[in-house]
Amino acid sequence: MRILTASDRALLVEAADLDEAMRLNLAWDGIHGVVERIPGARTVLLRFDPLRVSATELVAVVEATPVDAEHVRHTREVSIPVQYDGEDLDEVATLLGVSAEEVVNRHLAAEWQVAFSGFAPGFGYTVGSDPLFDVPRRSSPRTRVPAGSVGLAGHFTGVYPRESPGGWQLIGRTDAVMWDIERDPPALMSPGTLVRFVRAPASVRGGAVRSATASPGRDMPPRSSVALPPDPMPARPGDAVVALDGAGHRAGTGSGSAAGVGSVAALGTVEVVRPSLQLLVQDLGRSGHAALGVSASGVADRTALRDANRAVGNPAGAAVLESVGGCVLRFRGDGVAAVAGAVGELVLTDAAGRTRTLAHGTPFAVVDGDELALGHPTHGLRYVIAVRGGIRAHEALGSTASDTLAGLGPAPLKAGDVVEMGMGAPHAVDPHPQPRTLPASGDQVELEITLGPRDDWFTASALQTLTAQEWTVTPRSDRVGIRLHGDVPLERATGGELPSEGAVTGAIQVPADGQPVLFLPDHPLTGGYPIIGALTDRCLDLAGQLPPGVRIRFRVVDPVMDHGRSPASRPASAADTPQASVRPHLDPTEKGTS
Repeated sequence: MRILTASDRALLVEAADLDEAMRLNLAWDGIHGVVERIPGARTVLLRFDPLRVSATELVAVVEATPVDAEHVRHTREVSIPVQYDGEDLDEVATLLGVSAEEVVNRHLAAEWQVAFSGFAPGFGYTVGSDPLFDVPRRSSPRTRVPAGSVGLAGHFTGVYPRESPGGWQLIGRTDAVMWDIERDPPALMSPGTLVRFVRAPASVRGGAVRSATASPGRDMPPRSSVALPPDPMPARPGDAVVALDGAGHRAGTGSGSAAGVGSVAALGTVEVVRPSLQLLVQDLGRSGHAALGVSASGVADRTALRDANRAVGNPAGAAVLESVGGCVLRFRGDGVAAVAGAVGELVLTDAAGRTRTLAHGTPFAVVDGDELALGHPTHGLRYVIAVRGGIRAHEALGSTASDTLAGLGPAPLKAGDVVEMGMGAPHAVDPHPQPRTLPASGDQVELEITLGPRDDWFTASALQTLTAQEWTVTPRSDRVGIRLHGDVPLERATGGELPSEGAVTGAIQVPADGQPVLFLPDHPLTGGYPIIGALTDRCLDLAGQLPPGVRIRFRVVDPVMDHGRSPASRPASAADTPQASVRPHLDPTEKGTS
C-alpha cells in the first residue's frame, strides 16, 4: 500500500490490485474526518475535512486499520435480465476464441461484483469470476450507445445507464433501470453489489426487458488483479436533466412548486428574459455520493455564493443563480437581491422604464416588474445572483445544484423559464461588500498547487515546465474543466494507460497531447489520464472565475508545511482567496511606466 498526495485535502491510496482496493475501500468506511471515498481500479481516493483530521493523522489511521484479507463482502445482490443480441457479440466471440453461445453461457454463469462507479451516475465497473473475459475496447468508439446496453471492456462488464458515446463491446441489452433518482439507492449497481446476469424470458426477448431484482446474499471470493480499460465517454452536458417549465415547476410534475415542497409559500419569482451563455441554479453541491458515481458539483465560486447570500441575509449555502456572462432577469413580486462574483455593469430598470446603476455586492430592493440587466463581465467570468429567501428548485440527492456532466439538478435556464424565490431569511441584509480582485482576460494570476498523485509519470523537465511557463485559459473551457495551453507541452516519463482512479476538483489532468485540463466542479469522478498536481482548496474559487485569455502561473506548495491545519483547516474567506497576485495585461499599444 502506497499513500500519495492528491491535494491539500485528499490522499490517494494505491493498492496492489483491484481486489485489495475493494477491501481497503470497505475497511475505511466510517473513518473519522473522511468525507468521501472514491474507489478506482487499484486505488482509493480519500477526501478529508482538515477541521477534523490532518493528513498526517489520517495516514496513521489508514495504515493501522485492519483489512479482511480473504473476502470482499458485498452489500446486496441484483439480478439483471439481458437479451443477448448485442452488435459486437460475434466479434467478442472471435476475440476470445469461443462461440457466441459460449460467451453468453459463461457470462450468465459467472459471478460479477461492482468494484467502483465512474463518469455517469449509476455506471458500475463490474468484475467477474471467469478469467475468459478480457476484451479490448472498440478501436473506434460509437457516438451513440443506447441506455441499457450491456458491454465488455478489459475484465469488466458495464451497463450504460443513459444514452452516451462509448467504446465498450456491446453483447446485449436490458431495460433494467440503472439510475433512478427517486429510488433508494438511486444506482442499481453500486460498489459492492453482487450482480447476476440472467437470460431475459422468451416472452420479452423480442421486445422490452422489464425488471431487475435485488436481494441480500453472501460474500464473494477474492479475484486476481485486473487492468482497467479506458472509461466510456461521458454523456453530453445537458442531456436528460431535470427541467423547470415556464411556471417554475419541474417538467412532468404537474402543479407542484419548483422546489417540490408545495407546502412552503413563495414570495415571488424570477423570470429569465435573456439568458447568458450558461445560466444555472447552484448551491454548495451534493458531496458524499461518490459510491453512486456522482461528483459533488456545486457553485464554481463558493466565495461569491457566500458573499451574495450574506448581502441578502440568507444562510451561506442557499441556492443562487450562476451566470456565465451577462443576462436579463425580471422580478415578479417584491424582494431583495445582490450580485457577487464577476464584475460588470449592473442596471435595474423599473416597470416605468426608469433605470439606476447598482453597486457590485450590495443588496438592493426589487419590486414587481423590475428588470435586472447584467453586462458582459469586465473582470471574472461568473456572476452569482442571490435573492432573499434563496432560489427554490427541485433537489436531487439533497442539492439543487445543476451538474452539467451528470445531468442532475435543474436544467440550464432559458428564455421564459421562471424560478421561485423563497420566503424569509434568518439574517439582516449586509450592505458592506467584501473587497475582492478578479482577473480580466490577458491578466496573469498565480495559483497554488500541490504535486501528485502522478507527478512521477512526468519527466523532470515537465515538472519544471509546469511552474516555469505561463498557461493560457482557452475558450474550450466549461464547468467540467478549463483547457489550458502552453508553448511547451508536458512530457511523460511513463507511457501506457493509467488504470482509472478518482480525481478531485482542482486536479490538473494531462491528456496525451501534454496540454493540461484543470478540473472544475462538474468534472468526471474518475479518469484514466495522469494527474500531475491539484490546486489548493483556497484557489478553487479563483479558478472558477478565469475567463479565456487569462495567463496562469502555478506555484508548488508543500501540503503539510503550507496547508496543514492552518490555513487549510479554517473555512475560506475573502481574505484567504488569492487575489493580490493578479497582474493586469498591458495592451501593446499602451506605454508602460517603470
